[in-house]
Amino acid sequence: MATLPETVVRPVRRVMPMAVDGGLLAVDLLLVAFAGGAIGAAVGGYAAYGLAGLTITIGEIARVTTDGGGTSLVSGSADLGTAGVTGLVGYGPVLGPHVAFAGAAAAAAFAGRKGHLDTDFPYHEAKHLSTPLGPRPAALAVGGVFGILGYWLAQLSLRLALPWDPVAASVVVSALLHRAVFGYSLVGRLDTDVLDMSPYEDGDRRMATDGDGEGAQSLVGRYVVEPWLSYQSEWAVVTVLGLVVGVFGGFLAVATGSYFLAFGIAATGMLFLTAGVERFPVTHHMALPAGIAALAVPNATPVVAVLVGGGFGVLGGVLGELAQRVAYAHADTHFDPPSASIVLTTLLVAVLDIAGVFQQAGVPTLGLA
Repeated sequence: MATLPETVVRPVRRVMPMAVDGGLLAVDLLLVAFAGGAIGAAVGGYAAYGLAGLTITIGEIARVTTDGGGTSLVSGSADLGTAGVTGLVGYGPVLGPHVAFAGAAAAAAFAGRKGHLDTDFPYHEAKHLSTPLGPRPAALAVGGVFGILGYWLAQLSLRLALPWDPVAASVVVSALLHRAVFGYSLVGRLDTDVLDMSPYEDGDRRMATDGDGEGAQSLVGRYVVEPWLSYQSEWAVVTVLGLVVGVFGGFLAVATGSYFLAFGIAATGMLFLTAGVERFPVTHHMALPAGIAALAVPNATPVVAVLVGGGFGVLGGVLGELAQRVAYAHADTHFDPPSASIVLTTLLVAVLDIAGVFQQAGVPTLGLA
């Protein structure tokens, strides 16, 4: 019977093995980033994220089972030359969330502003990332431009070794930028308690327009509060879910030595949202910090590592819920709570690494660790 090692075996230190440095002005990568953003707009944000998760899962399984992942397709960067499917496609300029998902979110904001969407979605149509925008040239162009922007943002974060996940940080900044570019409020309505989701539970709806802009969906009839994944918006729910997913992510990291396999599996679940499966939990923001943290504790036994993963899973869930209440529920476009959560949890990982508590290679540390 196979057993886990007495202490956790960590990957060799290397800054952000998934988000790789391909250069800010590499024409081939800018072209593919434009295409990736346009594809995200065409298929919808959640589908794009799910495809990225599936690709990461396949790439990490290949990496774990073959100890490889190298490719000679891109020769201009040593990082890209060893990135494999995960770094080039799933977390890179093809389907990476900062490219395809962020491009889709921007295209949805554009389509919502122009009144191009008319579905039975109960929130502002600009938040409807389950719906493909299809072959609308303007929407594809917006997705492509924001795909390039997302690639640039991640590259800048990576080159400066900023202490968080560069891909998640790019998604967060891109969301704020698309709100500014298309005339939406950066934070939404602030005339109510931003942490209070009870108006949604009570069915309270808005009774008058409120400066949403000509051509955009009227505010009349919309919920006063629009929680992201209403079935997953209670503190107790995300705490328990985070613990379970964190233990799962921590164990998978310890068993395989991969920071990101659990993240890929969890992110693949976004495809179920696109398919209309009701009450399907979204957990990749719990799985990613759990996997990184579990492998970061020096000389830890597997039990300790898995428990640390569980703790970071809980933190990821709670921070994701906080982010949705502050930046999604009262606004008009999609601000990604999981990405915001990942930025905060990976920032904590980097700080603990700089302080000498952790030893890890998954998150940049300003060159201080």
